[in-house]
Amino acid sequence: MQIKSLRTPEERFENLPDYPFAPNYATVKGDLRIHYLDINPNSKNVVLLLHGEPSWSFLYRKMIPTFSAENYRVIVPDLIGFGKSDKPIQMEDYTYQRHLNWIEELLFDQLDLKNIHMFVQDWGGLIGLRLLAKHSERFTTVTAGNTILPTGEQEPNEAFKKWQAYSKVANPFPVGNIIQNATTTDLSDEVVAGYNAPYPDESYKAGAKIFPSLVPTSKDDPASSDNKKAWGILSQLQIPFLTLFSDKDPIMKGLERVFQSVMPGAKGQPHSIIENGGHFLQEDQGEEIAKRMLDWMKSLS
Repeated sequence: MQIKSLRTPEERFENLPDYPFAPNYATVKGDLRIHYLDINPNSKNVVLLLHGEPSWSFLYRKMIPTFSAENYRVIVPDLIGFGKSDKPIQMEDYTYQRHLNWIEELLFDQLDLKNIHMFVQDWGGLIGLRLLAKHSERFTTVTAGNTILPTGEQEPNEAFKKWQAYSKVANPFPVGNIIQNATTTDLSDEVVAGYNAPYPDESYKAGAKIFPSLVPTSKDDPASSDNKKAWGILSQLQIPFLTLFSDKDPIMKGLERVFQSVMPGAKGQPHSIIENGGHFLQEDQGEEIAKRMLDWMKSLS
């Protein structure tokens, strides 16, 4: 089934600060074009960086050089509806399962990635941890920052409820300002413009606006049982698991303890709270996160 979508003009992405990376494209279910960065494509060891809402691969520009300099293959997709990927115009075209299917097709059916060191944040965790549960043999390490895999059994906090209610109806939906309000860094006008670049107008933002409403917040949610099953698998995995949460994220603060207590591979790892980092800790402390990840990954080899 073809999905009606919009494609952001390439000129919107010209001269972005610290984002010199060449684009790569693939076509996934629904005849949608998905964008991804692929640095050092001939390297066998992969670093996979998965973004969330309402960011895109631009968020990882401070982390990519640390890994690419050590000759890791760095893969950074833009989720459908974000960045340089196509943007279905109807909110109903976005579901949790479709996001999983799109990324799974890109990473495993088309790129056939293995030996993966994954970092997930925000919705990157909701997608990446499900993929980890299904394809654990492809992963070497996992690092989680400011994310969780919700099952709908726990009542979300007030900060998230307000965000969920706001995002669906906001008009305009000020993507750059949202990123700024969830960071500790005073972003330059050029960086804010980089986060706004994927969206020439409101018609491009259906995915960004509906994404928070796709988070399972009740046991009746269609993804609730699937996420519970995924936790059943994750709770048995011995894959090394590191948490690098930040100290200034009102939505995710404290959830690192869930991973530390449930994931066997998290035991004895050098978990840290990243100081002076907001929800988008990659923007605030990207170089520090990448360095800690890299040091940890080397210590395991």
